[in-house]
Amino acid sequence: MSEQDGETKACPPNGRRACIINLCPNGLVPTKAMSPHVPIAPGELISDVLRCADLGASMVHIHAHDAEGKPSYRKDLYRRIITGIREKRSDLVICASCSGRVHPELDKRREVLDLTGDAKPDMASLTLGSLNFSQSASVNAPETIQRLAAAMQERGIKPELEVFDLGMVNYAKYLIRKGLLSPPFCFNLILGSIAGAQVSLSHAGAMLQELPEQSIAICAGIGDRQLDANMLGVLFADGARVGLEDNLYLDAERWARGARPSRLATNAQLVERIVRCAEIFGRTVADAAEARRRLGLAAP
Repeated sequence: MSEQDGETKACPPNGRRACIINLCPNGLVPTKAMSPHVPIAPGELISDVLRCADLGASMVHIHAHDAEGKPSYRKDLYRRIITGIREKRSDLVICASCSGRVHPELDKRREVLDLTGDAKPDMASLTLGSLNFSQSASVNAPETIQRLAAAMQERGIKPELEVFDLGMVNYAKYLIRKGLLSPPFCFNLILGSIAGAQVSLSHAGAMLQELPEQSIAICAGIGDRQLDANMLGVLFADGARVGLEDNLYLDAERWARGARPSRLATNAQLVERIVRCAEIFGRTVADAAEARRRLGLAAP
């Protein structure tokens, strides 16, 4: 999206504004058994994020894990990760996960929102509906969504709005009418999930067309559709979400039976690829200061 005459309008195909790269380095599902490159331990995650920030990532969407490598909601783990990143890169936009996919209880999902000072995240994820993945479900009841949104609003943490279909975009408008969301709105359009919007011009275009004014749109793709979705983000939106949370491999051969371990990607490789793609299409890459400005976040 781009600003023209004080309003937010659709970004032209060649993109006049710098491309925002949103890194999702680990997630809930990927494990070391799936790929040795997935950063699980706090120190490993911090190092990987900092490397990718140097390469062009201006936002990071993080998940914490405990000593056994299992996903965790605990704010002490998030505190260690966030402060560790900010010791080196205080400018980077940090989003903490409030996912209920593993820990559905509301008090656990919003625990990270209680962090303060240097440990307070700039943003927190807010999935705007329930959905099915290939082998599991993510349940987000209306009351839970609204209470999380209210808690973020109270604490001055901007929601990172995760939308998997057009209905979730509509629900964002409902929350805006209720006064639970304030502009500018940051949307992650997550495409390619088996029960959600697919990576196609018609699906992505419909979602982009329906976004409210003053929206920032970032396109993500699940699995083998990550690169395709990222290209839609580079061409038609504000940026791309990339990383091992959504995709572990480098190219289409990764999904063939017996794919070689050498095809496994690193987060750095995925970020570098999007930087190159943006340059090919004539878009510069946004630094963290520009990402903060466009998202309405205060300078560090």
